[in-house]
Amino acid sequence: MENLKNIAPIEDFNWDAYENGDATTTVSKEDLEKAYDSTLSKVNDREVVDGTVIAMNKREVVVNIGYKSDGIIPLSEFRYNPDLKVGDTVEVYIENQEDKKGQLILSHKKARATRSWDRENEEIIKGYIKCRTKGGMIVDVFGIEAFLPGSQIDVKPIRDYDVFVGKTMEFKVVKINQEFKNVVVSHKALIEAELEQQKKEIIGKLEKGQVLEGTVKNITSYGVFIDLGGVDGLIHITDLSWGRVSDPREVVQLDQKLNVVILDFDDEKKRIALGLKQLTPHPWDALDPNLKVGDHVKGKVVVMADYGAFIEIAPGVEGLIHVSEMSWSQHLRSAQDFMKVGDEVEAVILTLDREERKMSLGIKQLKADPWETIEEKYPVGSKHVAKVRNFTNFGVFVEIEEGVDGLIHISDLSWTKKIKHPSEFTQIGADIEVQVLEIDKENRRLSLGHKQLEENPWDVFETVFTVGSVHEGTIIEMLDKGAVVALPYGVEGFATPKHLVKEDGSQAQLDEKLPFKVIEFNKDAKRIILSHSRIFEDAAKAEEKAEKKAAKKASSKKEETPMIQNQAASTTLGDIDALAALKQQLEGKK
Repeated sequence: MENLKNIAPIEDFNWDAYENGDATTTVSKEDLEKAYDSTLSKVNDREVVDGTVIAMNKREVVVNIGYKSDGIIPLSEFRYNPDLKVGDTVEVYIENQEDKKGQLILSHKKARATRSWDRENEEIIKGYIKCRTKGGMIVDVFGIEAFLPGSQIDVKPIRDYDVFVGKTMEFKVVKINQEFKNVVVSHKALIEAELEQQKKEIIGKLEKGQVLEGTVKNITSYGVFIDLGGVDGLIHITDLSWGRVSDPREVVQLDQKLNVVILDFDDEKKRIALGLKQLTPHPWDALDPNLKVGDHVKGKVVVMADYGAFIEIAPGVEGLIHVSEMSWSQHLRSAQDFMKVGDEVEAVILTLDREERKMSLGIKQLKADPWETIEEKYPVGSKHVAKVRNFTNFGVFVEIEEGVDGLIHISDLSWTKKIKHPSEFTQIGADIEVQVLEIDKENRRLSLGHKQLEENPWDVFETVFTVGSVHEGTIIEMLDKGAVVALPYGVEGFATPKHLVKEDGSQAQLDEKLPFKVIEFNKDAKRIILSHSRIFEDAAKAEEKAEKKAAKKASSKKEETPMIQNQAASTTLGDIDALAALKQQLEGKK
């Protein structure tokens, strides 16, 4: 105990306070609390502060904000940031500094939402694509639901939106409406600027004739868009294949990689024209060198026009069959009357120009030309049935068979009828019997007749309608120069106005039936001139003549035949024939 030094106690130590549990009396409890609180961050409820991730598991993230206790945030609030790790600084929203358990209540989602309205549009942010919606996608950005339009997902058209659901991507805020809490974001805007720079670099290196690899990006009815790696080019439908293409999908498919050649480009508009067919030899160069005029070829009709049909005999090798080479017939017709697109046809090569890459074909040459043996098949005098094809004022065009045409002159239609237009006699499409009158081989035309199939009735008419004979007729047409009169046997005659005067001085009218005397008959011209007036005029003259003759006889031979004198004096029109008979009787007695 000797070695122990006497240590004096603190003079002002408050033993009473110590016994009551207080450790010191120099510093009050309030001061100690103030000193402790000053080491902690000052935080307020409903405030956004930065914190540090100090621990995390599969469900929760522990965040230290410098407060007396740490806060716990569900990991789901960080799904937009799968790279989150211990030590990262995150923004949190203080919901409550202490709950019933004394726990600090934080929210990362609300912190993001609160600060989102203050961020600038140009900021690049991360977002989690939650689901599809009409016109686009719903994206979790700063804990709020933002809208990502379908057109703003990528620079190329999106064919499957579902593949983006659940992805975390970078976005650019393009529109904020704080009043309605609406946010519109774009991913496309981020890559467009980068692509624009890439385009400039690519276009700067482009050369005509350059071959590049590209990917089929889009297919339209007029061509195919190719992605050349940040810049697009178009293969027009005509540059896909040497053959005709009706649908580009026959040649390429989406996402297909292929080599293309640059045909042309526009620095200003950044349009690039590409070609696919140019990478293969032209089919004309591979055409059989032994093919020549006169050879038969087979092909498919690929294009139809009124003037002809284009036949593809090999991909990219076409020949034209002009409509005039489809039939020996000379009638104007449309090529559609002979064939249609898709038909397989055989044809004869008529012309072949390898340099110009042109070929003309014919199908009528597969049949013999009917005019080669025309004299044998249709000799003069032979009779046939033809089809009426067309009319002219001077006759009827007919076709005896395909390629063999003929003309029936209007004067050769009928022996008796005066035909003003062929339509009065027949109709287009009708069959008509003909006789070959003449062959014009050089002009490929036959002269035909229809009336020649019957006997010429004018040979008979010559004996019936003799000059002076009287026949009953009906006026069927009145003209300035006279009237057409229908006579027996279907023949017609003509009477001038002065020959239409009746005995009472009146003029004969249309449809009037009267006796007419033949005053002229012309067999070659088939003309009969008639007169009604001559009947009573000639009768009067005959009576006058008879009276004069009778008077003369009476004065010279009073003693002879008084009976004749008396009879002559009373002769009428009806007695002329009786006088002639009497004369014969007297001469017979002598």
